[in-house]
Amino acid sequence: MRRYLGLVGLVLACAAHAGGGTLRVGSQVLVVGDSATRVIELLGKPAYRTHAKANKSSSGNTSGRKKGAKGSTSGGEQWQYRQGNRLVTITVAEGKVTGIRDDGR
Repeated sequence: MRRYLGLVGLVLACAAHAGGGTLRVGSQVLVVGDSATRVIELLGKPAYRTHAKANKSSSGNTSGRKKGAKGSTSGGEQWQYRQGNRLVTITVAEGKVTGIRDDGR
């Protein structure tokens, strides 16, 4: 029984560390699903913007789609912020935060 409790505790600790869906900015927290406006409120204008790579569909066949048509595989934009020695990359698609990466913890 103790072994299972220890294993559950270890799994929860690893999941909490690998969460990656939140970013603390002062006393505020930015989470995946927040609006792009919220990102600008907390972090200001990004130092660098680039288009994020789109996720490939499972079949890889896009012949039925019109060129330039928006779909669920749109990558959006990556906004980069420099905070001291940290590089924070926020991925924004359709006005919502879809990913947060904090390099330099």
